[in-house]
Amino acid sequence: MIDKIVQNLKEANQPRSEFVELMEQFQDPYLVLIGCILSLRTNDKTTYPATLRMLELAKTPQEMMLVNAEALAKAIYPVGFYENKAKQIIELSRQIVEELDGKVPDEIEELIKFNGVGRKTANLVLAKGFNKPAICVDVHVHRIFNRLGYVKTKTPEETEFALRKKLPEKYWIDINTLIVTHGQNVCKPQKPDCKNCPICEFCKKNI
Repeated sequence: MIDKIVQNLKEANQPRSEFVELMEQFQDPYLVLIGCILSLRTNDKTTYPATLRMLELAKTPQEMMLVNAEALAKAIYPVGFYENKAKQIIELSRQIVEELDGKVPDEIEELIKFNGVGRKTANLVLAKGFNKPAICVDVHVHRIFNRLGYVKTKTPEETEFALRKKLPEKYWIDINTLIVTHGQNVCKPQKPDCKNCPICEFCKKNI
């Protein structure tokens, strides 16, 4: 079942948001990390231009730790909690430079030690920044895998661990992008477009 679901989603070639495309292009753990922090509790349409404005100020932890917090907050506005995120990004940049020899950790347990970094962000950094098998579970991944009946969980963290047991590892890195894109285009929270869904035949919602 899961092989066909992944195949159908790939063949559907649904349009990705500009922010998702940007995160795919980064291939740099630091940029994935700070981009994901900006995206928390903020839609992609807002996060994308905010990320570009942030990168005009700095693109490395060495540069970012020297940026003025007010200037960064102004650049990333109106992402959610922009003032807190500005301080958070500058502080974790300082930690990376001064405590970690300028290198972003490549283990979940180390990444979640950063203030405000949870498993979702840590997994995305591993998958998209380090190309290491990791399952990033956001609201889309949690919602859609439960709608499909592939897992039966109550929280995104439960979904991550359920998928780690069930989802073939070959799909871990790319599953977030596939499912998020599907969630933004078709399988929306309130009004899923089941008539145009490429994986509708596998969905428990329609049984």
